[in-house]
Amino acid sequence: MTLSREKQVLTAARLSALAVPPPVPTGETRHFWDACARGRFELQHCAGCERWVFYPRAQCPHCWSQDLRWREASGKATVRSFTVVHKPGHPGWADAAPYVVAVLVLAEGPTMLTTLRDVAPADVAVGMPVRISFTPVGEYTLPTAVPAGEPR
Repeated sequence: MTLSREKQVLTAARLSALAVPPPVPTGETRHFWDACARGRFELQHCAGCERWVFYPRAQCPHCWSQDLRWREASGKATVRSFTVVHKPGHPGWADAAPYVVAVLVLAEGPTMLTTLRDVAPADVAVGMPVRISFTPVGEYTLPTAVPAGEPR
């Protein structure tokens, strides 16, 4: 069975309609999720070694400093690796399939795993420039990625 191009592209509307488990904020991650809800892409930045840190944590993985500060990041990234999910591990994602999950290299250096939207799986490529966009899903706003140059 061949899906129409419309069904192959995961849109913000389709993603927002999913009933999926939400993230569980912790002491280290609450600031990140709150920033996403405000439409801001904020990452930790180490005052000790001047490197960016993602995922949120209590100490820098590069120099072990605990002097991590939140800063707004550019939201620019490139696709490092990706896969097309046809059979999701959670039934709540079934209506989104097929969809692309990608490892991104953020312009600031860290890598991030997220969902790509507004692009057909056949059009995704390693090295593709993307940017972070925000998608409400349930009570949370998730950082997703869209092709660079696409409207928010």
